[in-house]
Amino acid sequence: MKYLNYILIVVGAIVALYANGSKEQNQYILITGIVLLMVGIYRLSRTIPSKRDKDNKLNSDE
Repeated sequence: MKYLNYILIVVGAIVALYANGSKEQNQYILITGIVLLMVGIYRLSRTIPSKRDKDNKLNSDE
């Protein structure tokens, strides 16, 4: 499941660069690439614990 996040990020970046690099820029493909990229980054960032949560947990254990 965590590999899905990385796949979304890579595919989104490739699609966005492809759409942006062509002479006749297709807005819908560019938007789709950016959305895939942002969804992948969001899903990945949800799995990273907050620094504040770690500090609070360490302080409560002592």
